Amino acid sequence: MTTWNPNDHPAVAMPLGGIGTGSIALGSDGGFRQAQLINVGTHHGDLPGTFMALRVQQLEPILNQTMVLQAERDDPGAHGRPATPMVNDDLVPAWQRDLIAAHGGTSTSMTATYPVADVTHDTGGPIVVKVKAVSPLVPGDADASGLPAILVDVELVNTSEVTAWTWLAFAAHNAVGLDPHLNPRGVRAPGYGGNVNRFRRSGTRADLVMDNPSVAPSSPWSGQQVLSCEADRVVALPCFEDPDELFDFLRVLAPWGDQTVLGVAPWVQVGQQSGPEPRFGPSPQGSTWLGALVAHNEIPGDSSVTVRFVLAWHFPNRYVDFVQYGPDRPEVGPTRFWIGNHYATRFPDALAVADDALNNWDAHWKDTGRWVDALNAVDLPERWRTHLAAQPIPLRTPTTFRTHDGNFYGYEGLLGESTLMWSGDVGGACPLNCTHVWNYAQAGAALFPALERSMRETELDLMQAPSGALPHRVHLPRYLRQHGDGPVGAPDQPALDGMCGAVLKTDRELRRGAVDLEWIRSRWAGIERLMGHIATTWDPDDTGLLHGIQPSTYDIGLHGANTYMGTYWLAALRAAEELARLIGEDLLAQGWRARFERSSAALDEACFSGGYYVQVPDPDLPDMHQWGRGCLADQLIGQWWAHELELGYLLPEDHVREALANVVRHNLLDDAGTETQRPYAMRGERGLVLCTWPDGGRPEVPTLYCDEVWTGVEYQVAAHCVREGLLGEAEAIADAVWTRHDGRRRNPFNEIECGDHYVRAMSGWSLFEASLGLSWNQIDGTLRVGRDGSYPILTGEGWGTAVVRQDSVDLRCHRGRLKVRAVVRGEDGARFRVAADLGVDDGPLVVER
Repeated sequence: MTTWNPNDHPAVAMPLGGIGTGSIALGSDGGFRQAQLINVGTHHGDLPGTFMALRVQQLEPILNQTMVLQAERDDPGAHGRPATPMVNDDLVPAWQRDLIAAHGGTSTSMTATYPVADVTHDTGGPIVVKVKAVSPLVPGDADASGLPAILVDVELVNTSEVTAWTWLAFAAHNAVGLDPHLNPRGVRAPGYGGNVNRFRRSGTRADLVMDNPSVAPSSPWSGQQVLSCEADRVVALPCFEDPDELFDFLRVLAPWGDQTVLGVAPWVQVGQQSGPEPRFGPSPQGSTWLGALVAHNEIPGDSSVTVRFVLAWHFPNRYVDFVQYGPDRPEVGPTRFWIGNHYATRFPDALAVADDALNNWDAHWKDTGRWVDALNAVDLPERWRTHLAAQPIPLRTPTTFRTHDGNFYGYEGLLGESTLMWSGDVGGACPLNCTHVWNYAQAGAALFPALERSMRETELDLMQAPSGALPHRVHLPRYLRQHGDGPVGAPDQPALDGMCGAVLKTDRELRRGAVDLEWIRSRWAGIERLMGHIATTWDPDDTGLLHGIQPSTYDIGLHGANTYMGTYWLAALRAAEELARLIGEDLLAQGWRARFERSSAALDEACFSGGYYVQVPDPDLPDMHQWGRGCLADQLIGQWWAHELELGYLLPEDHVREALANVVRHNLLDDAGTETQRPYAMRGERGLVLCTWPDGGRPEVPTLYCDEVWTGVEYQVAAHCVREGLLGEAEAIADAVWTRHDGRRRNPFNEIECGDHYVRAMSGWSLFEASLGLSWNQIDGTLRVGRDGSYPILTGEGWGTAVVRQDSVDLRCHRGRLKVRAVVRGEDGARFRVAADLGVDDGPLVVER
């Protein structure tokens, strides 16, 4: 398993949080940062005073030490290491550096298979601290995977032969009332004042309930946090202002004595007669409280104890507080519309969240552990498993959210170090549900099909214009006027690739099991209008080639014959044909098939250059931002989609394979850095650039972003290479991506583009499935695998695992139900007839050939 340490891998920071809940990251140094809990994405977010600490005491030999459970770390620029542009994952808040300097830290190492992070602290003494943190992730269950909480399991190991007494502290910052656009300065912020931390104890459980009764219930910053601990003996420092106070508190705690007081007075925070008297009551105006729970343990030599902590939050009032694309709407004025949070419909407050976390502790860890075990069991190199397990991370950061009504929405990413826009460096990048960017994302459709179904319903039920066009962004709240046939933004007119992608994603959702044929029939009129709009707008004479301005994900209008948009259209024609046949629309299916065949032949003839596919621009249109004879990395994106949906070849197979090999040959550069565009790769770093001109002819104003490296495109091309048998090329691209994101300069848990945790990078899930030969088709219940081995099965009704051996298949259901009719092994075509309908309690089913 990959191990990261903070000096060699300072950029490692794994976000912890649920779908649509916000998140906090845990770094390789053991510190918490990037706090984004209050409905606003802020990658610079900080809640000072959120940390863990430890006191250790032994009598013989005498030992009495306290420390921050965080490693002291070099500055990002130490040892001549240049700062990485557009990245802040490696930054440690100044207050954490000061705290470690004052009280000492630990040496740490971190391992992880997302969503579980393990940080081991070497304290320099007899106690080793093993911190395991998670926010539950259960495939197919967006609610179970949408818990606004972090579960922290801490094992304290006494490596000596002498008894040790320990005090393990977890401190948190009461952020109720905070405007998250502005970080607090210590405990001070304009919205603070009247914050209250209430201590309560029941048996082995203790809670600090953090709220602020002075904040209006309708305020966007109204809410509650809870810090909970489950251990045999817990004491509390409910209210303090300076982290140093916690260390003073720890030093006066006795290793034995008056703990029996807690038995008759469980409301007492400390439980020793000689202990300090903690403060309580509301915080002063302009300030909040920190609060801490401390688990006290006596640990005999060569043994260990475990302590459980939960940090839960509940901020129910999400508003439309972001600038949206499209024309100005002066009638809205300064109005901020309430849209709420879905998780608040499940939990009335953070205390209920903490109840769920602790009452179902074993189930949360077991369900998440099964997923982690399934990932670690697949037949892929460990490095591949580590990076591809992180694919769903953008879904569980503020990049996405679920409103009160349960609908799912996503930005393109998060503003911050990576992206500055008209709304500054706080909030979401490029709202909202951008179709041409989400076209690349495959992880959500596999793991949480209901979320992608929500997006398809928003597109076809709400966003579609009367003309049949599909604008590429949705406007919130839903009851306001949508973009219709008017301007949208980035690009200005509705994106054609986004329209084609809507058809492809609808077919995907049917195959994944997110929707059924009745759902398709109920939206068929919209799909038919969309296909008709594309045909009549861009190929009205049925020449087989698209004409005119073609708005695209490159934020420009392409024009002329090109296989970026052309293969999208070919794939959409094939997907629409398949959907039409499934619902009995045979005449439509025949017409789309005929158009596909004409278009395929015309596109290949016009664009294949004898090495790769080029663009033939329209001579009557401006040549600005086109690529002409260039080699576009994305030139076969429709074929990638066709392989994902088993639609066959869109263009001659030999031409496809030759062109794809040449994309890697010409665009995978050892020095992919750029000074003229956004530097997602630095000088000397390898990456697949978006466009090159191997035969010359680069336009004076080339296609926008041509010199950049986008991980979402790299993964897409790598997955396509696997499908074409170009395994060496796929491995070279993946190696380039993961070397850049190895924790030294960039975070393996944050693949940025126009924003942190950018959704286009979720195209990497297609590399995972392609590398395993894995696919699921809910229409006929067929699971396809590449070879013998263990595989996760992700369907619209549940998830489980399949272990394929030479002559048998072992199926197990871990959630919902698995309805499998056949398992097909790709390497030899072996077919196992299954006819299974398995539930979680049914046990394994073994099927022999």
